[in-house]
Amino acid sequence: MPYLQLDVNGHHPVADKKRLARQLSETYARMMSVDIRRISIAIREVGEGGVWRMVDGEPVEVSVLMCDIRRGRSAELRLDVAKALCRDCIDILGLREDRLNVELTQHSGDAMYHPTLGGYSPEWSEDESPQ
Repeated sequence: MPYLQLDVNGHHPVADKKRLARQLSETYARMMSVDIRRISIAIREVGEGGVWRMVDGEPVEVSVLMCDIRRGRSAELRLDVAKALCRDCIDILGLREDRLNVELTQHSGDAMYHPTLGGYSPEWSEDESPQ
């Protein structure tokens, strides 16, 4: 953890997805004060017509970014991170802002296991405190 999963309609070049994975990781690590090596990114191309939301009474194709994050971050910080991650998706993949949702799911550090980095995620590193 953290784990960010972007579900998109259609297809995007691998180079763009790699660029987005790097940018999402850098944005998240900087804003949330976490070790960038703990971040996993999935960009799932569910195909044309794979993700929908009702807009003005009609289903429209959308994208959804799910973010599993460590519990304890302030609502203001979570909002700022969500907005920044949206900007990354818009800038790199050309997603529409009005067709992009972010869902944040909070977990304690002992719900995030990373064996190559010592097991459970720390609740807070030495240089961070609950935001």
